[in-house]
Amino acid sequence: MTIIIAIDGPAAAGKGTLARRLAARLGFDYLDTGLIYRAVGMKLARAGLDPADVALAERAARDLSPADLAAPDLRMDEAAQAASKVASIPGVRAALLEFQRKFAAQPPGGKGAVLDGRDIGTVVCPEAGVKLFVTASVEKRAERRLKELQEKGLGAIYGTVLADMRERDERDTNRAVAPLVPAQDAAVLDTSDLDADQAFAAALEIIGSKR
Repeated sequence: MTIIIAIDGPAAAGKGTLARRLAARLGFDYLDTGLIYRAVGMKLARAGLDPADVALAERAARDLSPADLAAPDLRMDEAAQAASKVASIPGVRAALLEFQRKFAAQPPGGKGAVLDGRDIGTVVCPEAGVKLFVTASVEKRAERRLKELQEKGLGAIYGTVLADMRERDERDTNRAVAPLVPAQDAAVLDTSDLDADQAFAAALEIIGSKR
């Protein structure tokens, strides 16, 4: 039976960087589940369609292929917003759930899997041996996102980034299907005052105690 590490948390809390580092250290396969939803949302957005359209979003989810996850624009903020919209649609979640669970149960390397997202520990892999909920204050997360956008050469204003992040948090936390909440047995890791190396060390300690 493979080892599954589920990492959840809000945007810009550092869970993606942490998940990739953990997978590399442990020799596990990594799946950024957020890209799955971003890919569905962007299939519609690129065509000028509304990601919140239920029928269109469900069709895009059913037609999704692994190649769609390699699109370079999936890291853009537009993709994040589109993902948040399609992720609230039950039919989309159902279409993508099997893909995620299969990856976790049968990772390509066969050793273990690290999945990060917003409902891995609560919905996708409730049986995961290790569950982390990585979070940080919304102000700190907005600062990180602003820096990330500026490093990409994109103009951004802190107040706008903060407002967008609060709106996204509200939508993700209060959606009817799989809201963004820590699993009851998840270890909460607040990275507000931690750099990447400190967060990585703290996560390794948690994983060590669980294993």
